[in-house]
Amino acid sequence: MISKELFLLQSNHNKTKRNYLYRMQDEKVNCMKVAKKYEKDYWDGKRRYGYGGYKYIPGRLTKVAQKIINKFKLNNSSKILDLGCGKGFLLFEIKKILPNIIINGLDISRHGIKCSPKSIKKNLRVYDARRPLPFKDKYFDLAISFGLFHNFEIHELEKSILEFSRVSKKNYMMVESYKNDKELFNLQCWALTCNSFFSTKEWKWILKKFGYKGYYEFIFFK
Repeated sequence: MISKELFLLQSNHNKTKRNYLYRMQDEKVNCMKVAKKYEKDYWDGKRRYGYGGYKYIPGRLTKVAQKIINKFKLNNSSKILDLGCGKGFLLFEIKKILPNIIINGLDISRHGIKCSPKSIKKNLRVYDARRPLPFKDKYFDLAISFGLFHNFEIHELEKSILEFSRVSKKNYMMVESYKNDKELFNLQCWALTCNSFFSTKEWKWILKKFGYKGYYEFIFFK
């Protein structure tokens, strides 16, 4: 099996309005330093440092959760890992649809895990995804990772992607990318934590080089 591209997340991504030039001109280097700590300022501080208040919005991720369940045929006996889960809102939505599904979430942010929904907090833990993952081979039916791997440097990508693949039967990752100069410019203006600015062709080459055989999606800043 070769890796395959999906298109499940871009429509949600497009709902957010972004002033690219303003962010680039707003002391961006300092804002990047703050954002890369991945703590309170990144999630719930001023917009210049990240999300500007990452709150649970009922219904916002429901369709995404259902699409993932349908695509990967998840059920109440399935096990799923979200690598870079943030506050765990997507796992929370999946758990609402499939109450008995086994969920695990890992994220480097203590603030993110602390602010996760109470009902799933016990299933989440602080962990650096650049380290070997603490799970057996093919333990999960599905591992997902949205907005994580582009934050790694190129020398960190291979091991982390191989670990992501190792612990699950199926995989689905999303990374930021671009298809043209306009999208590259917008990405460079907007991204605070991205370290791997790769075009779609470069990402596909990298995934093939590392032997990744799961699903992937690219997010564009149009």
